[in-house]
Amino acid sequence: MEWKKCYLDVILVPMGFVMTIGYHVWLWHMVRTQPHVTIIGTNAMGRRLWVSSIMKDNEKKNILAVQTLRNTIMGSTLMATTSILLCSGLAAVISSTYSVKKPLNDAVYGAHGEFMVALKYVTLLLIFLFSFMCHSLSIRFTNQVNFLINCPQQPPETPCVAVTAAYVLELLERGFMLNTIGNRLFYAALPLLLWIFGPVLVFLCSLTMVPVLYNLDFVFTNDKGKGGEIESNGYHHESV
Repeated sequence: MEWKKCYLDVILVPMGFVMTIGYHVWLWHMVRTQPHVTIIGTNAMGRRLWVSSIMKDNEKKNILAVQTLRNTIMGSTLMATTSILLCSGLAAVISSTYSVKKPLNDAVYGAHGEFMVALKYVTLLLIFLFSFMCHSLSIRFTNQVNFLINCPQQPPETPCVAVTAAYVLELLERGFMLNTIGNRLFYAALPLLLWIFGPVLVFLCSLTMVPVLYNLDFVFTNDKGKGGEIESNGYHHESV
């Protein structure tokens, strides 16, 4: 493969990956060090309070817990189904002998030989497979929480084997972490889908996705005065 045909793919596609990976490494660092400024950290704190509240007053809130977890499982199931359907479609394209890429070869930049086309489709297939695996594992952990959250914390017949709120919360956090990873892999496949039409679109899409994800991942507050109000997402809270 000649350099003049693939230099855009070699330069722009890795640059797009580096931007996306670098943003998520920084996001992980912020979640670990300053969780209150991120949506992921704030939601994790809310789930901790939710699990504790449900298990303390389980007789009144058991139906609420089941319905909430059922909605979470439905969301993960939808993403897992979409991922495996896309995997099936990509596998059919890879194994097909009919070429649909010939009319596009002269209309896109970058390399479009057999090796590069195979690399594009195989990369997409692997990302969707990993996304499907993460969502499937998320469903597994959430199903376990669905049973355990309604168990009494200290069963009278087996007092030494207690299902504590901390254990249930750990399972729930694993499920949500896998769901988040699966969603991020699904988002990462969008620039690669555009790679079919050339590496320039991959770079532009990655460049656009970073500020979009930033606005979705962080909590923005406006401080007014020293002891005044904090405005967050349309709500006003007086600072103590």
